[in-house]
Parts: sequence; structure tokens; C-alpha cells
Amino acid sequence: TRNSLFQWFTFLIMYDTILNGGDMKYELGDVVVMKKEHPCKNNMFKIVRLGADIKIECIKCGRLIMLPRVEFNKKIKRVIKNV
Repeated sequence: TRNSLFQWFTFLIMYDTILNGGDMKYELGDVVVMKKEHPCKNNMFKIVRLGADIKIECIKCGRLIMLPRVEFNKKIKRVIKNV
């Protein structure tokens, strides 16, 4: 039973890592770099709202975009803290 408990614990850690985007830690007000750029040719966004959905604002044109957290975690490239 100890081995099965260890396997279950390992599975939960891996599942949490997949859902939360690995080591990506972000907070309200952080600037993030996305994998794909916005139509205005910019890929830097400021986090405006956190929750089940995440609202980001384009740094260049000011357009607001709302994404589900899971989708946001897949599309994020890196985090620049409170710029």
C-alpha cells in the first residue's frame, strides 16, 4: 500500500504541474510574455484580473483579453514581475 500511495502522490504532483503551467508563478499586475503575438505586433500583456478566468491587457494597444486559466497557462511563455 505504501508503493501505491507514493504512485498516487506522484500522479497528483504531475497533474497539478500540468494544470498550473509548471513553475510559472504570476500575480496581479505582473507583465507576461505570450507565445503568440497580438495583431498589433506585441506579445507583452499586463495581468488585470485573476480567478478562474484571467484578464490581460495588451501593453501596446490597451485591448483587454479574457482567457480561461488552463488556456492562459498553455499560452504563457514567461513572467516579468511587476514592471
